[in-house]
Amino acid sequence: MPLEQTLQSTSLDVPNLDVLCARLHEAASNLDAYETWPIEQLAWCAEAGVFRWFIDEEHGGLNWTDAEIVEGYLALSQSCLTTTFILTQWSAACRRIATSTNRDLRERLLPLLATGGLFATVGISHLSTSRQHTSRPALTAQRRPDGSYVLNGYSDWVTGGAYADYIVVGAVLPDGNQILCCVPRMCPGLTAYLGRRLVALTSSCTDKIDLQNVIVQSSDVIAGPVVNVMQSGGGGGTGGLQTSTLAIGLATAAANFLKAESSQRRETVNAAKSIESETRALRKSLLAHAKGESTNISASDLRSKANSLALRATQAALTVAKGAGFAADHTVGRWAKEALFFLVWSCPQPVLDANLTELTRSDLEICSL
Repeated sequence: MPLEQTLQSTSLDVPNLDVLCARLHEAASNLDAYETWPIEQLAWCAEAGVFRWFIDEEHGGLNWTDAEIVEGYLALSQSCLTTTFILTQWSAACRRIATSTNRDLRERLLPLLATGGLFATVGISHLSTSRQHTSRPALTAQRRPDGSYVLNGYSDWVTGGAYADYIVVGAVLPDGNQILCCVPRMCPGLTAYLGRRLVALTSSCTDKIDLQNVIVQSSDVIAGPVVNVMQSGGGGGTGGLQTSTLAIGLATAAANFLKAESSQRRETVNAAKSIESETRALRKSLLAHAKGESTNISASDLRSKANSLALRATQAALTVAKGAGFAADHTVGRWAKEALFFLVWSCPQPVLDANLTELTRSDLEICSL
């Protein structure tokens, strides 16, 4: 949908963004129905210069600020959450490469990543979840005399692994140190699966990858070996503001639907205004975080509130859409399913705790009746 129809039009001077969002919005339902990798959608993003947002000018990018990227994500996620989610995994890989001290790797890959000529993704969740504390790491590395590494194990929840040119993975050495490396998908011994069928976002083709005696040359090492390699460099952890941004973007789409319906149905006016007001407030806090400004809400609380808003806004939209929204091909029904994604993806314990507290809260007076 045109950005002027959103709660707050993006301030970015990108002529192609409106056109791209309209194309993504129109194609989103078919993408969900056929559950196929969005090759066309990603090509549209490349044509519109989206991949250049995340790359510095030296390597052919636009070097957008964090705030500009958040605004771009907000626009795109209202139109097609699946495509935007895939972009966040691409940008996570790109960010790790861009902040690596391995200059040759940066020079080799960043210009092609900027054009969309290469697709990269990440397989690092096992380094940032409870899996890292098990006695046997999911993915191990052994250093060889020539400085290369041999990887064995697996990485779960890799988005688009079967379609990536490179996969950024993390592995643990026998001494507990960790490395990040950029592994070509066609590397012997690497098996990437086509994607699990999920409740929503199945077209992201998220699945595990297996690695058996995969040899990684020192020229493809991004960082390490160090303790807690995820904290090294400027790559940041998984999730961060990105997931909150996608949740708020989805909530904005639902809020726009409610607002449009309220112009014709007076009984929905109060609900539409409530969701609209909350969405505006969270968006303001999100952009403050992205700009490094002071705000009265932590990043963790922002994520919890964004989760809650996405669930409630999409379910409110489904309620207003009535039976029509429950049809498999209806946009509102798709939004309601997509909102469940935020309960499970890159969800740290404080956010899980907040989700459970809200979802299990009861009114004791009602319960006692």
